Amino acid sequence: MNGREGMEDKARLGRGRVHTAELVNRETASFTGVVDVEAFNEEEVVLVTDLGVLLLAGEGLHIVKLNLDDGVLVAEGRVLAMEYVQENKPAKKGVFSGLFK
Repeated sequence: MNGREGMEDKARLGRGRVHTAELVNRETASFTGVVDVEAFNEEEVVLVTDLGVLLLAGEGLHIVKLNLDDGVLVAEGRVLAMEYVQENKPAKKGVFSGLFK
């Protein structure tokens, strides 16, 4: 099992809570339904939420509130992107994959 699969397993454990993501003026990001924080620095926060892994990218990011018992995280800084990461899926076979073996 790789690290990403472990994060997805953690996300499944917290299901049943409400997951919200709120961004105010690209400066304050608030989340509920947070199961774990896998990594963080001033440029990226990797959250495991009830609905999957969420990457928060930015500049000068810092976590101002974290309560995993309640599933709440608040981060401040300049937010550049929020992205949910899909589970690993097998690559689709191309048109020529059957021709060349």
